[in-house]
Amino acid sequence: MFDNRLIFGDNLLALKALEQEYSGKIKCVYIDPPFNTQQAFEHYDDGYEHSIWLGLIRDRIEVIRRLMTDDGSLFVHIDDNELGYLIVLLDEVFGRANRIGIVTFKQSSASGPKAINPGLVTTNNYLLYYTKNKSAWSPNRVFVPGERDDRYSKCIENFEDHFSGWRLIGLREAFLRSAKLESWDVAKAKFADKLEVKLSEFVVSNAHRIVRTARVAAKDVNESAREALEKSAEDRTRVFCSPREGKDAYYFLGGEQLVFYKSKTRVIDGVTVTASPLTNLWDDLLSNNLHNEGGVSFPNGKKPEALIKRCLELSTQPGDIVLDSFGGSGTTGAVAHKMGRRWLMVELGEHCHTHVIPRLRAIIDGMDQSGISKAVGWQGGGGFRYYRLAPSLIINDRWGNPVINPEYNAAQLSEALAKLEGFSYAPSETAWWQHGHSSERDFIYVTTQNLSAEQLQALSDEVGVERSLLVCCAAFHGVTAAKASERWPNLTLKKIPKMVLSRCEWGHDDYSLNVANLPMAEQNEEPAPQATVKAKPRAKKAVSSTPDLFSMDAEEGQE
Repeated sequence: MFDNRLIFGDNLLALKALEQEYSGKIKCVYIDPPFNTQQAFEHYDDGYEHSIWLGLIRDRIEVIRRLMTDDGSLFVHIDDNELGYLIVLLDEVFGRANRIGIVTFKQSSASGPKAINPGLVTTNNYLLYYTKNKSAWSPNRVFVPGERDDRYSKCIENFEDHFSGWRLIGLREAFLRSAKLESWDVAKAKFADKLEVKLSEFVVSNAHRIVRTARVAAKDVNESAREALEKSAEDRTRVFCSPREGKDAYYFLGGEQLVFYKSKTRVIDGVTVTASPLTNLWDDLLSNNLHNEGGVSFPNGKKPEALIKRCLELSTQPGDIVLDSFGGSGTTGAVAHKMGRRWLMVELGEHCHTHVIPRLRAIIDGMDQSGISKAVGWQGGGGFRYYRLAPSLIINDRWGNPVINPEYNAAQLSEALAKLEGFSYAPSETAWWQHGHSSERDFIYVTTQNLSAEQLQALSDEVGVERSLLVCCAAFHGVTAAKASERWPNLTLKKIPKMVLSRCEWGHDDYSLNVANLPMAEQNEEPAPQATVKAKPRAKKAVSSTPDLFSMDAEEGQE
């Protein structure tokens, strides 16, 4: 399982580099960009002029939208500093009709130093929730643990008998019988402040026979149920039933419906609990006390694994691809990995190596049992590949002319251009001009030479009439491109600088959203190999420059 990718480099360049391979394939995107709070953090400088910040975000959001599946979901985590403006921006890029909602996430409680601040104490962040195409969007239904519903105050004491003879007793009486206690006062003395917990546990474990009665209008049920309802009103000593195909039956007593507590329960993280549908207020996932989650510290930046888990539960299935282009401490990749989703993460800061990689190694090894690990039964496994964004493929020479970057050797150049042109990079051991292929008869050849008409003729002869070849060269002379296509119909000629310039931005090293004071990795620094990782250093650096390819070092874990 090495579809997972951790990319070290600028996130805008990385997003553009991912487009060719992942356009229309990302099912869920979660990003937690700098909030533009005008404050300095340990790992980020977070202070931009307002319009600049919005422009930088827009650049990334536009690429992200192209990467998403038609029914894909986007979650943008933000505080109230830029909230209103970001909503307008996302409405413009995604379309207002594709805004699903705004989730209020209670991040902390009104305690500690912040509680003495004048005015309002800020405890909330927000998740802006969008889909690419609402008509194709089909979210999962998610439930969350809730409080016991005390309207369910009756228990069927003889549930095992035929329904017609069911007898109802009070909930407290049923609980006392189960606990073998004489009175409610005795129960209070025994359980003290845990009495409500014990009662709730009893209700959930007996949800199939805990009930309440509810009035129901005859017009609101089908003919069979209406008949049973009327009979129950006439004979108030018996329970009447109206079966339903594929659904739970209706039960009526004394002219009212018996509603079972079972409908209020769900299995959440392997435990049956009282549950309610998820709303747009998430106040049960406080992000305090999570400093040790994942085994890394990330002050003012780390988000709870449970928060990402909820986003993925809403929007994905196992095997779907999840993207986070502001990797931070690696929470999104960590959660996606544990939940069986494929993931892509991008991070520019040095904490890519100091935080994210160690965290992922511990997950692969099964050593990380923090966060959601126990809830999803995580025991380890999987793997990922580590990529480093390569330098620009095209640079200016000393006269200002675009030329091929001399940092690229022949293999790197061939792989870069094969990717740019949609070919699979696969150098032939026998045919020197076959550097890659798009089909069994269509090939690519890359060279930094200036090719003459004689060389092109010899190449055409070797390719033959049954095959075609894209020739990417520094230049060709002795013939024009138009004449070349007539003279050698099996060859297509492209000049490398020109073809790259027409496809990419170039000559940029950084599009960072955090331009100032972001630590960059040393040029020759590689992350240390991990215990479960079989590091396979590669002589080749797969690709690119400009926003189209990566240099890759493999980080492979156990299957």
